[in-house]
Amino acid sequence: MTADAIVLGAGIIGVSTALQLARRGKSVVLVDRKESGLETSYGNAGLIQREGVVPYGFPQQFGLILRYALNNRIDAHYHWSALPSVSSFLAKYWWHSNLTRHQLIARAYAPLIEHSISTHNELIEEAGAQDLIAKNGWTEVFRTRAKHDGEIREAERLKAEYGVAFKELSPSEIAAQEPNLSNDFVGGLKWEDPWSVKDPLALTRAYVALFEKLGGRVLKGDAKSLSKTATGWRVVAGDGTVEAKDVVVALGPWSDTVTKPLGYNFLVGVKRGYHMHYGTQGNAKLNGWTMDAERGYFLAPMNQGIRLTTGAEFARRDAPKTPVQVERAEAVARTVFPLGERLDKEPWMGARPCTPDMMPVIGKAPRHEGLWFAFGHAHHGLTLGPVTGRVIAEAITGEKTLIDISAYRPERFNA
Repeated sequence: MTADAIVLGAGIIGVSTALQLARRGKSVVLVDRKESGLETSYGNAGLIQREGVVPYGFPQQFGLILRYALNNRIDAHYHWSALPSVSSFLAKYWWHSNLTRHQLIARAYAPLIEHSISTHNELIEEAGAQDLIAKNGWTEVFRTRAKHDGEIREAERLKAEYGVAFKELSPSEIAAQEPNLSNDFVGGLKWEDPWSVKDPLALTRAYVALFEKLGGRVLKGDAKSLSKTATGWRVVAGDGTVEAKDVVVALGPWSDTVTKPLGYNFLVGVKRGYHMHYGTQGNAKLNGWTMDAERGYFLAPMNQGIRLTTGAEFARRDAPKTPVQVERAEAVARTVFPLGERLDKEPWMGARPCTPDMMPVIGKAPRHEGLWFAFGHAHHGLTLGPVTGRVIAEAITGEKTLIDISAYRPERFNA
């Protein structure tokens, strides 16, 4: 089989890239070892985070780092055995998270985030997936006045610098918005711009269906079989091989399985994350996406039930599950909302691909023609899928890209 382009990886980044290429009239084959959307893209809080212009940094305060070192928190956990192998990544992540550097990174990162809603909206409308979307933002609730005041000050800065909209909530306003939430909270902050996704897997597959409607092909295959040909690239997929002039590596935390054999050594770590779905007790209802800010877990009213998500786990990508954060989060969450029974047999786990400078790798490979990279989106894969797909598709087809993507270029790693 021949095509104009092959996209490796059928998570939200790969699916969006394949779809954006197909929308531009290209013949595209999307290749993955599994069904679409079952890996990292499946497990998230379901937010299109228009407010997320500042990527999640490594703590800089010595006292906070010491508290994390105790390894008993919901928002972060680590495997002692993994520390030697991830120490280089963590050191550079900490260095880039310095206040001055972090603010510069945010300015380079913001243009991607600023187009997250608009590019999703185009695909949502074309895919007929409007019923999967809620457009009423999300809320952080605070247990202490110090945390509340600090986050409100930061929100005011983001509004002034990036035009992000928010609303400060009093305890009575929180109660009106979420009558089944406890009164443990001194106030809240509602981010008004973001959209929420009621079923991230269903949205990914709606995009896949649109891709196929436009003539795209989805095949099971092994990305590690990728090889160079005289005119482009070849991969073993379906019942044979697929050849194309261009190939996009959108394999998330598994991108190194392709990039390393080709001579590219990106310093990409993983932040693993967990979720569990719950029923509710009685007639209790959670109306909106809510984060217990000091404890570091999320409650999201998904179609599958109330999804509880944890923070980050620093571990080897393929290490066995250690869902201790789910247990910690559930114990706290049950004190603030009447969660019912668990609806999943076991906690879900996924791995977020993260770069030390907190920005994704998007662009043309520096030493190979027709090779393109789109990975490393950390916590914002769902948010940035369509805009990443659009700028990669524009670059491949020779169009002017929606935004300047030079800040995300692979060369910045000297890979």
